[in-house]
Amino acid sequence: MHNLFMGDDNRGVARGISLRHILHPEGKRMYMMKSAEGVVRIPPERLGEDMTEVLNELAQTQFEGRFDSERNLVVLAKDIEPIGNGRVVHGDGAVYQTITYSALLFKPLPHEVVEGFVCDVLKFGAFVRFGPLDALVHISQLMDDHVDADVENKRLIGKETRRDVRLNDEVRARIVTVSINERNPRESKIGLTMRQSGLGKIDWLDDEREEEK
Repeated sequence: MHNLFMGDDNRGVARGISLRHILHPEGKRMYMMKSAEGVVRIPPERLGEDMTEVLNELAQTQFEGRFDSERNLVVLAKDIEPIGNGRVVHGDGAVYQTITYSALLFKPLPHEVVEGFVCDVLKFGAFVRFGPLDALVHISQLMDDHVDADVENKRLIGKETRRDVRLNDEVRARIVTVSINERNPRESKIGLTMRQSGLGKIDWLDDEREEEK
C-alpha cells in the first residue's frame, strides 16, 4: 500500500527539496520556517554521549515527518537548543529535556500547482513525488483520453493520443484533494489532476510550446 511519505524513513526529507517546484495561485507560502518548542526523552544509556548530537538525533526522529497542531508537515528540525535542565521521571531513568528548534514546515493546499516525478505506476493511477510527499494522480485525471495501464512496464498509455506516463517522468499537476490524518500521518491522502490547461507531463508541455512557435 502506498502512503503519503516518500520512502520508509522520513528523517532528513528536506535535504534535496527544490522550492521552485511549489507554486500557488494566491501566493501563499507552501514552505515556511517557524520557531517551535518540544520535549525529547533521552534514554539513560545515552546520557554519557555528546548531548548536542543526541538531542539533534532524537529531535529529528521525533518531529520530522509528522504534522504539527496546525496541520503543517514538519520537514526538517534544526538549530536545536536545550532550555534549562532536563527533568528526571521517577522510575523511568530517562531525562526529559525541553528544547527549542527551527522547523521547516510544508502545508499542501488545494489548488496548489506542483512539479515532481512519477515514483510509482499502478493500474489505478500514478504516484507523484513532490518535495517530501507522494500524491496520487488517478488514472481518470492523467489526460483527456481513455487510459490503459501497462503495470508490468510501469506505463499508463492514452488509447487515442498514444501519450504515455512512465516511471520517473517529470510532471506538473494541481492538488485537488487533501485529507490529513493527524493520528496516523501515513494514512493521509493527497489527490492530483493533470487534465487542466498548463498541466501534464513536462515533455508534453515542451512539445506544445514548440508547436505554438
